[in-house]
Amino acid sequence: MTIADAINEMHEEMKRWRHHLHQFPETAYEEKETAAFISEKLRSFGLEVHEGLGQTGVVARLTSGEGGRSIALRADMDALFIQEQNAFAHKSKHDGKMHACGHDGHTSMLLGAASFLARHPDFKGTVVFIFQPAEEGRAGAKQMIDDGLFTLFPVDYVFGMHNFHDIPEGHFAIKSGPLMAAFDCFEIKLTGHATHAALPHSGTDAIVASAQLINALQTIVSRNIDPADSAVVSITQIHGGNTWNALPGEVILRGTFRCFKEETQELITQKIRHLVDSISLSAGIKGEIIFNPENPGYPVTVNTPDATEFALKAALAVVEAAQIDREPTPSMGSEDFAFMLKERPGCYIWIGNGPSAHGCMLHNPHYDFNDALLPIGVAYWVKLVETVLV
Repeated sequence: MTIADAINEMHEEMKRWRHHLHQFPETAYEEKETAAFISEKLRSFGLEVHEGLGQTGVVARLTSGEGGRSIALRADMDALFIQEQNAFAHKSKHDGKMHACGHDGHTSMLLGAASFLARHPDFKGTVVFIFQPAEEGRAGAKQMIDDGLFTLFPVDYVFGMHNFHDIPEGHFAIKSGPLMAAFDCFEIKLTGHATHAALPHSGTDAIVASAQLINALQTIVSRNIDPADSAVVSITQIHGGNTWNALPGEVILRGTFRCFKEETQELITQKIRHLVDSISLSAGIKGEIIFNPENPGYPVTVNTPDATEFALKAALAVVEAAQIDREPTPSMGSEDFAFMLKERPGCYIWIGNGPSAHGCMLHNPHYDFNDALLPIGVAYWVKLVETVLV
């Protein structure tokens, strides 16, 4: 029996795992039942299991032979605060939460790889399987690292994989260098003097100041960033006022910015501070800003050349060369796997989920992970282990 045949025999079981996880989604740092499910499966494979890193993270280790390298394979396991609008049997049973990004599929693929490798340890070295919580905006990767992930489980390389829409089903996209953008968010509070709407001269108008600030923030990218670089600044929330005939004393703006260079990240941060200070001063109001109130901000996801070569060789062992995009356009989306790549060399790749129509778009209430990818993802992980750990 070939490796592909053995993995395909696991397909139905992996689908059952995936559908179970999809039915019971848990959001950042609440993945207790998910972690228990993963731990039970890993122990049933005969693996050593460590629980509790990053609050709800699960790590397993498998060693074969003597000496050799050590690599980590990572899957994210948290869900999103989205109300699922699908009608299939495995739809979410948790109101207001769903696996709208495919982490249920990522977890199932890595479990499949752990199961296969435990039964067929045809490698020399150590594989560390990382099941990470809180990828969706809460920096679970950093929490696991801060809790001692790479001290307890030292590795030479770390690898990640994420499904991606509008890449043909089962194809891969791989490149060295920046693949996903840095992510920062901010909250701006503008405090003026509330007054009657008919007497604006009696107060200081935070609403008008907020409009000026929103427009000015859009000049950061257009007039301060090299046009050859990519960056975006977006205001995503405005909160102010609660009646028709009064100017509020406070307006809250929230937003995000993305880019691919640390120096650009710092420049945007400085420019936002400057605009908040200068426009507040000119309007006679108080301006305050907090960066990343709920997470530390995500770095740029940067693949290292040697690890990318390993990933490419593994992908070529699974699919035809024509099914691999070696120069994908980097995404303005962000990934906290970037924290792991700052600690260890590694590579993060995309596996195609199919066209974004019909529910394949990430973070969509009609999304569902494509089960056809499960054996392909497992085959990639297995070939990657066999490629690196020789």
